[in-house]
Amino acid sequence: MTVFTGNVSKFVGQKYIHFTMDLFEKVNADIKSAMLARDHARLEALRGIKKEFLEAKTAKGSDGTLTDETATKVLVKMVKQRKESAEIYTQQSRPELAQEELAQAAVIEEYLPKQLSDEELTAELKKIIEQTGATSAKEMGKVTSRLRFSLADTHIPAFVKTTHHAYNTTD
Repeated sequence: MTVFTGNVSKFVGQKYIHFTMDLFEKVNADIKSAMLARDHARLEALRGIKKEFLEAKTAKGSDGTLTDETATKVLVKMVKQRKESAEIYTQQSRPELAQEELAQAAVIEEYLPKQLSDEELTAELKKIIEQTGATSAKEMGKVTSRLRFSLADTHIPAFVKTTHHAYNTTD
């Protein structure tokens, strides 16, 4: 199929996909930079990101756009996969492969939103608990979902579980 290579839009397969100046374009620009710098590990990680973004955009049921929330989920999944692979390689005495996976995970993490410190997360948690009026462990699901939605952070459920007792006396 013919691909229209415009500045803001492309024909990919049977779908017309609209690209905005966002994370996708930043990854494309960084791919070019990595090629020029001959940085193989960075280039492989960036190509992996681009592949996953394209798959998310063209997935069945997708409207052809990639929201920041979806992109963040894709990136978090990719980092998790790389770290798990590195752990397996380490267990199998393959440190060179583990190092490569960790290097790719580090590149992918550059595109994730800044992770909050425990103090910042605690302050945000207090604010959401006050807003929702959650007082028991059963109501912490609402707090977790609101916190995750507002921060897009991966360790939120564990953090909420371990710290909710400090703000509530009932379970």
